[in-house]
Amino acid sequence: MREAIAGVPSLPDPYSLPLAELNVTNAHLFQQDLHWDYFARLRAEDPVHLNEDEEYGRVWSVTRFNDIMYVDKNHQLFSSEAGITLGLPNSRVKEREGFITSNFIAMDPPKHDVQRATVAPVVAPSNLATLESTIRERAAGILDGLPVGEEFDWVDAVSIELTTQMLATLFDFPFEDRRLLTRWSDVATAGPGNGISFEQRRKELLECLEYFTRLWNERINAEPKGDLISMLAHGKDTRNMAPLEFLGNLILLIVGGNDTTRNSISGGVLALNQHPDQYQKLRDNPGLIPKMVPEIIRWQTPLAYMRRTALVDTELHGKQIKAGDKLLMWYVSGNRDATVIDQPDKFIIDRPNARHHLSFGFGIHRCMGNRLAEMQLRIVWEEILKRFDEVKVVGEPERTYSTFVKGYTRLPVRLRAR
Repeated sequence: MREAIAGVPSLPDPYSLPLAELNVTNAHLFQQDLHWDYFARLRAEDPVHLNEDEEYGRVWSVTRFNDIMYVDKNHQLFSSEAGITLGLPNSRVKEREGFITSNFIAMDPPKHDVQRATVAPVVAPSNLATLESTIRERAAGILDGLPVGEEFDWVDAVSIELTTQMLATLFDFPFEDRRLLTRWSDVATAGPGNGISFEQRRKELLECLEYFTRLWNERINAEPKGDLISMLAHGKDTRNMAPLEFLGNLILLIVGGNDTTRNSISGGVLALNQHPDQYQKLRDNPGLIPKMVPEIIRWQTPLAYMRRTALVDTELHGKQIKAGDKLLMWYVSGNRDATVIDQPDKFIIDRPNARHHLSFGFGIHRCMGNRLAEMQLRIVWEEILKRFDEVKVVGEPERTYSTFVKGYTRLPVRLRAR
């Protein structure tokens, strides 16, 4: 058993537990990077696995690639309307009264389709081509300001800063306040037990709503522009959103544009350090960056799962799913399914068919910003290789306490210049 983090409880070896007691919804598993064997056992012995208790009801963990894809693609059977995360335990549901947000990823057609279509132009190919020079300029500025030969935190200095600058651009958000976006993203995804009370979460997210409502009022009284707030304010299917629906869509766009890319930027550095042969391969051939990018996203899987709720009684992998049951599509497990992906636990920067992974989802809810995320990763690694021979990890990464966001709160590194 891996040594536990100081102050964090030790976790049992999954093979020492009765199969029925395996429960992968424990955030400590992810914080300690101990979830891999739990999922390996479930994939092998019980790929559609039921946990049932008073707090969350009937929850199925779907852990194999093809089963996950089936659930993701069949929104007629499996709805996102009731939420995309496990949510609060039943004993705490009353805390949410009067503060229930909604957004288009947690909607079914037709409302999902029209709201998504309203903001989709921001990541259209023509707009991505315009954004590329901005991303490159900002990546270069951030990397040029890093201390060479000194230890620093890559997460804060590079991953957060680059993605937050990009998010501020997409929203046309006041640049000097951009770190508010990072904070709101962290607060929005904070689960139970991470030190942020529901009252604090409500307070800070209402501050987020208040700030963006000011921007909305400015944009709705101006000519339509190409930023996300202007698109929402002028869109015929979004301009009359209730405040909490506006907040829900803001949270979706902030988290989607922040957490996923920032944790893939950090995850790529860690993966190359853990696979030095691949790092050397990259140095020898920087032309492999476009192939490496989807491999980083697969290997990291920045959102560990998405939830669906069964609309009808149905069957999955021989298990009887009841209407109302929750299903967690564990992308992090499916991306390590050896029946679909060759040598899935290895990080291979020139992997054939590298884009065949689950990290962006499938079906109507496939990640809208997938090409933007890939472009940011490609550019940052092109600029890294121009400047540095090595981004060396010099200490243990600190991981996010979350079952949903699979990421890093700190990654100590030291740079060696070319």
